[in-house]
Amino acid sequence: MNVNHPSTTESGAPRESDSHSLSVGADGPLLLHDVALVEKLAHFNRERVPERNPHAKGSGAFGFFEVLEDVSAYTKAHFLQKGTTTRVLARFSTVAGELGSPDSWRDVRGFSLKFYTEEGNFDMVGNNTPVFFVRDPMKFPDFIHSQKRLPDSGLRSGNMQWDFWTKSPESAHQVAYLMGDRGLPRTWRHMNGYSSHTYMWVNEAGEKFWVVYHFHSDQGVENMSNEEAGKLAGTDADVHRRDLFDAIERGDFPSWTLSVQIMPYEDAKTYRFNPFDLTKTISKKDYPLHRVGRFTLNENPTNHFAQIEQAAFSPANTVPGTGLSPDKMLLGRVFSYPDAQRARIGTNYNQLPVNAPVTPVNSYAKEGHMQYHHTGSAPVYAPNSYGRGYQDAQGPVENGWEADGTLVRAAYSLHAEDDDFSQAHTLVRDVYSEEERERLIETVTGSLLPDVREPVLSRVFQYWRNIDQEVGDRIEEAYRRSIGDQVPGGDPIGG
Repeated sequence: MNVNHPSTTESGAPRESDSHSLSVGADGPLLLHDVALVEKLAHFNRERVPERNPHAKGSGAFGFFEVLEDVSAYTKAHFLQKGTTTRVLARFSTVAGELGSPDSWRDVRGFSLKFYTEEGNFDMVGNNTPVFFVRDPMKFPDFIHSQKRLPDSGLRSGNMQWDFWTKSPESAHQVAYLMGDRGLPRTWRHMNGYSSHTYMWVNEAGEKFWVVYHFHSDQGVENMSNEEAGKLAGTDADVHRRDLFDAIERGDFPSWTLSVQIMPYEDAKTYRFNPFDLTKTISKKDYPLHRVGRFTLNENPTNHFAQIEQAAFSPANTVPGTGLSPDKMLLGRVFSYPDAQRARIGTNYNQLPVNAPVTPVNSYAKEGHMQYHHTGSAPVYAPNSYGRGYQDAQGPVENGWEADGTLVRAAYSLHAEDDDFSQAHTLVRDVYSEEERERLIETVTGSLLPDVREPVLSRVFQYWRNIDQEVGDRIEEAYRRSIGDQVPGGDPIGG
């Protein structure tokens, strides 16, 4: 589009005026046949596509990924071969907040990457946390509903959040992470990213490996206090969006080092934790990190709506040498993510420049809203006898796995050390320092004071005692003390 060309209507005809509507005399009524005005107002009314649900508020930038180590023993993916450089789009976001919500609310941050590889787009849809709240996609809509707004008042509700969390003990690990210091990253540049899910790699020999992706910030990890975050929510709701854009604008290009944990295929069957359970981590003592490469963001969007708001990410976008895993949440997202984009920005969202692969496309999907690229008069079906290419492979897929069993609705089979609270306990007791535990207790207590009530309140105290007895006791003590301070004549614990 030539922005220096005189303005036109959407159909390309010259505009007579961008300032004045057509009227009967200077002071008379406007006219319906003022096509330029009607078109401009009608388009304005439709400027906004539905916001994402979740991950509505966010921003991002473009850059490049370079492979620095040889991991060809584990994957044949072209973009993961040493010395390869691939263009990348990154988008960071909050999970629960709406499009206009503050960047500094305590929340999990989305960490999504699109690699424009020579074999098609590869997307990594992750977070700044290595785990998640639930392990079955059937519960995902309910989880998001509990983090959004009440149906009557339209307000967010701590009682609703804690009701869901305490009724879903598998959330403990993620909640302990979220309520700690890392629940409030200082900037997107100063937070890590994780695939959270376990994925598959396949090498040239057909050998399979389970992998977890870790993106460690080369700027270091920095967080905010509750007080800082609260102040910024009122003074600069776009603090993270502004920080990333301004940093790139001044040439301070942020980067992240990609490392992976690699588990031999057969190990998953007997590993002490279920490696496909999204609420668990795989111990780095058992499977250490292997450095792969680094991605750098060095190019701001020139149009936020076209390049960021319309960007569509999905873990369904894999390339040869990569694959999925039996992680139930991952398999649910493989459907839900692209379907959300079809609902949000249209059937042909992959034809938008920001989502289009750099490789040629020959898909038998056809028509639908806003089709731009098409196949002319070529056959629209496969197989066909008229020269349009199609695939007809049969047999086992290279990036699959075996499964045999009765159709059931059930939780995962437990591995030797699987439970809902032990990894959360390790995080709170062995990873967090005493100062971090103090801030955790303060944060949890503060989240209870506005509106959390019985029977949810007692369950919250027990939830935290299940994670760590001492921390749970201290949370209840701090809560009772705070309530006493707020009630005239109250008797605060320890007062």
